[in-house]
Amino acid sequence: MRRMNWMKQKGWAFLLSIFLPIGIMCFVYALLGIYPGSEKTILASDALSQTSNFFASLNNTLHGKQSFFYSWHGSLGLNYWSFMAYYLNGIFSPLIYFFDNSQVPDALYLIILLKFGAIGGTFWIMSDQTFKVPQWVKLMLSISYALSGFAVAYSPQQMWLDGLIYLPLVILGIHRLMDKKRPAVLFISYLLLFLSNFYMAFMIGVFSFLYVICRFLIDPAKYKKSLLPYLTTSLLAGGASMVTILPTLLDLKNNGESLTKIQDFFTKGTDIWDLPAKTMVGVYDTSKFGSSPFLYFGLLGLIFCLFYFVSPKFPLKNKLIYGSLFLLLIASVYIEPLNLFWHGFHSPNMFLFRFSFLFSFLGLLLAGFGLEKVTREDTNRLVNIVLGLILLYLAIIFLANRKRYDFLDKTTIATTVILLLVYLSIWLVSHKWQQKMTIWWVLLFLVFLGEITFNTQRMVTGINAEWHYPDRVAFDRDYQDVQQLVATTKEENSTLYRLANLNSISRNESFLYGYSGVSMFSSIRNRHSSMYLNELGFRSNGTNLTIQYANNTLVMDALLGIKYNISENDPKKYGYELKETAGKHKLYENRLALPLGILTDQGIYKKDAVKNQSELIAYLSNQKEPLFYFSEAEMIKEENVQIEDQGSVLFYSKTVPNKLRKLTYSIDVPAHSQAYLSLYGRGMEVEAITKVNGIEQRSGLEENGQYYNLGYYEKVEKIEVEVSFTGEGVVHLVKPTAMFMNVEVFEDSIRTIQKQGVSFETKGRTAEADVNLAKEQVVLTTIPYDKGWSAYIDGKKVEIPTFKDAFLALPVPKGAHTIKFVFLPQGFKIGFSLLISCLILFIFFNWWLTKEDRKT
Repeated sequence: MRRMNWMKQKGWAFLLSIFLPIGIMCFVYALLGIYPGSEKTILASDALSQTSNFFASLNNTLHGKQSFFYSWHGSLGLNYWSFMAYYLNGIFSPLIYFFDNSQVPDALYLIILLKFGAIGGTFWIMSDQTFKVPQWVKLMLSISYALSGFAVAYSPQQMWLDGLIYLPLVILGIHRLMDKKRPAVLFISYLLLFLSNFYMAFMIGVFSFLYVICRFLIDPAKYKKSLLPYLTTSLLAGGASMVTILPTLLDLKNNGESLTKIQDFFTKGTDIWDLPAKTMVGVYDTSKFGSSPFLYFGLLGLIFCLFYFVSPKFPLKNKLIYGSLFLLLIASVYIEPLNLFWHGFHSPNMFLFRFSFLFSFLGLLLAGFGLEKVTREDTNRLVNIVLGLILLYLAIIFLANRKRYDFLDKTTIATTVILLLVYLSIWLVSHKWQQKMTIWWVLLFLVFLGEITFNTQRMVTGINAEWHYPDRVAFDRDYQDVQQLVATTKEENSTLYRLANLNSISRNESFLYGYSGVSMFSSIRNRHSSMYLNELGFRSNGTNLTIQYANNTLVMDALLGIKYNISENDPKKYGYELKETAGKHKLYENRLALPLGILTDQGIYKKDAVKNQSELIAYLSNQKEPLFYFSEAEMIKEENVQIEDQGSVLFYSKTVPNKLRKLTYSIDVPAHSQAYLSLYGRGMEVEAITKVNGIEQRSGLEENGQYYNLGYYEKVEKIEVEVSFTGEGVVHLVKPTAMFMNVEVFEDSIRTIQKQGVSFETKGRTAEADVNLAKEQVVLTTIPYDKGWSAYIDGKKVEIPTFKDAFLALPVPKGAHTIKFVFLPQGFKIGFSLLISCLILFIFFNWWLTKEDRKT
């Protein structure tokens, strides 16, 4: 009976707070042709290149195909525990277990819908225990939060949505602790928040602490005794979360980016009209650079948030305190140090003002307080608020920079003004005909749903125009063929090998198929190994967010154990032979690939040793004969290009817009040579297209390496290479040259190194090998160095000297030995101990607090 009463009184609203956001998102996605099994997918922006592949790797992990601590599939190897802490620890992520990796787009569609529903549901839970308003009002507040501008506009980064799920529960937990001395909700909410995504947890943690201070300042006498329980609960929740947070922080300390230097006091690219403009309905400017914060949380929420500050029913002290929190968030938009603070002093790479969801939440929270007190006597104030908003929005049209605010079209402004007038009219009419109040509630709710749906549709349309929701073929067009070829390589190898797909769709494809490669694009990465690999020819510039396999030489294929290439065309690489075909894709095996380990000596540790690939292979093989030599690439033809020679740098500009620049070079290739064309330069969003012997290759000029493969030549041959540049900007190039590898010297070098090879068996988070040494030597591996690695020789733990902080390298004494590397994230043991101890302490603390409360 009690359950039936709850469902009748409240349960319907709770269920609608979940299912209406889901339904609206389903409807809006369906308008774009996105639904379960549809050709179009929700994989916009990084969801295609990152999220889809990362969830596929989680699927592999859940099915026991790799360790939760370490992945051999993230570039050369990756701390997977820290990786999950940012990308994969969401509450709904385990649902991927029930999908095949070819169905990842459908899984992500389901997960993102559940997240929108959960955001609405948790806000209703908070509202139900916080606001004394009708259930319809709580429902509208919940939907406004779930489909706020931030939530929808930044939905392609769906790992951030988990923070929005837990924020209402954290605030509810604060209320329960400060008002009722019940800390359980706060502890559980904080713990789940910290475990789900450390990035959003930082922002919410700071905001919630400031919120506690605000409540304390409002009534110090009442709340002074709750500060210590709050700090205790927070610290225990934080301590319990250290099982994830501590290893992640240590990983970021060792491999993360340096903090952004504060260069300006005011945030560049902001304007005084940014905030009011983004509270209007259906306003999407951009989520790239130059955007303003997404602040929309519904016109009703905005009206009653403003009512809170203009109504005399609320103490001035309360208004000043909560207003100060609002002002801090507003100031954080315009003051660069505050802006960087919310982002952990790391400037965001697009998707700016990631803390702006806090503005929407605080607005709706105060709107709830305002709705508790509003009555018929407040009609004049509501009229003034609505008219004030209309005048403000109209002022933007006449006073704001039209070029900056060109995204404010007539539809947006007209819709916003009309909706404000409709809401005001419903308020005025409903008080004259109160006997039909149910009709007015229904009308109000329908208009509200129309507003939210319209705004959501505009947000999603904006995402589609800017980032494009790709067709399913962009994710799985080659899935079956590539999966078949990768499966073949796994069947034929018992030790670790590496593979590269020359026609891959994504830089993170190795996560999807479960092979070890080189390329990766991730905020969580091993920077030290990527920096050294950059020196060895794999492009990984700046903060090493990306590393690219393309446009390197056979030397690095051999040294990193690239045993296979998958390609639609013959890669024309010496030592590669066709192994198998699947559809249009072919598997080529490299007979000159080296194992994971190589025997060498202590000289490898010298500071200036082996700075590039030529030095590295020469050192390991003791080969004195030069491997590479260069010659001029003679330009014999040019089309639609104007060349300006500035010494060592050439500037290539167009003579005719919207037409490719084409250059043709003549190169004399010696016998027994692998030929390359060196193109090193800059050009914003420029692709270099090389065409040799009828085979065309495309490569990002700045994204990939500089050595464009021209093929292997057994005999002396004169070849012509056509190079085209896409894009409209000027291309800056160091004067192109031809580079040749003497394959006979190369093969002799590799054969020598193969005799010193050490094959490792890798399983989960371990790598193991047996060696029998005539003298003490160093086992140099291409396993990325990480402080989480421990080394054992014959079961005895030994220290690991660092090799350029890039790879594991271990001195091994003379004789027969078993070498074993075991990975456990640095700080995990301490974090796990804190998890157990803090859980026990909180149980005791909660019991003690309850006992003391009963006494009083």
